[in-house]
Amino acid sequence: MSETASRRLHECLAEDAARVLARISLASLQGMRVVVTGASGLLGSHILACLTAARAEGVETDVLAVSRGDPPEHLAPFLAQTRARVLRGNLVDPALRKSIPEADCVIHAAAYAQPALFMADPVETLALGTEVTLDLLRRIRPGGSFLFLSSSEVYSGLSGPPFREDQIGTTTPAHARACYIESKRAGEAACHAFRTRGIAAKVARVSLAYGPGTRRGDKRVLNAFIEAALTRGEIAMRDPGRARRTYAYVSDVVEMLWSVLLRGRESVYNVGGNATTTIADLAQAIGAVTKARVVPPEEDAGVAGAPDHVQLDLTRTREEFGKRDYVTLEEGLARTIDWQRMLYRAG
Repeated sequence: MSETASRRLHECLAEDAARVLARISLASLQGMRVVVTGASGLLGSHILACLTAARAEGVETDVLAVSRGDPPEHLAPFLAQTRARVLRGNLVDPALRKSIPEADCVIHAAAYAQPALFMADPVETLALGTEVTLDLLRRIRPGGSFLFLSSSEVYSGLSGPPFREDQIGTTTPAHARACYIESKRAGEAACHAFRTRGIAAKVARVSLAYGPGTRRGDKRVLNAFIEAALTRGEIAMRDPGRARRTYAYVSDVVEMLWSVLLRGRESVYNVGGNATTTIADLAQAIGAVTKARVVPPEEDAGVAGAPDHVQLDLTRTREEFGKRDYVTLEEGLARTIDWQRMLYRAG
């Protein structure tokens, strides 16, 4: 990737981080050791961008960024400016986890958020929510804080969304997506258990975050549609696209994650957006911006176990943190499409 392309990608994340820090202060992290797992992922990279922006405002933190592989080039300035140490490797490896030092704050954002990935290796998917989460919680210093990124998948099996934090799904351990669903439920249980030991463990049930920060080849529906539109000029539907999804732009999600971690009074929060659309309409919207043709399916080849309607009740977030304004789907798609244009041109 050229230096110019890398700089443009970096600037895109920095713009969103500035949007977040205009709404919430990270001053309470001053002097803390902060561990971020999944640091190269969509949410992890934006969390690092926020820590960088906060450092420019005088909030100095000791950052450890845990990444399964080498961080992409556009993250290098954030890692350098925060003086972050990078720990590369698979968190499922016990030896790697032992090398993680005690910390004041851990943000556990490592997960296979793409259905194709978490269903491909069920054992590792389970481990990330169970044994990995337990070990990370053990790394917290007394009185420290922990943020577990759970998922709206824990509501699987329920009908009548939007879903509230006091609800839970009805799927069985034999469900097609059970490895992911049960790992998130187990991670939530671990957080509740460690709260009895004085750890300020919080759960954020994140739903359908999107935006700049993904890598080439991301298979989540929105990103796959954009990739197809930009590289092939058409979006081939796998099914009729009747399922409804409520998307959340990444800066809104990260703003809420920091609010949950630093200000949250409850143990569990829904974190999502208010841009509800069908998959078919999403494809048409992306096609309209990219001038790509949307091709209807020849047969229904949807992902096994995918829910019909995903939408969270955000009352708790609105009432406690005053979060009421969200990036529109139109603006969010435009920024995401611009990001992927840069990404695929750079590659």
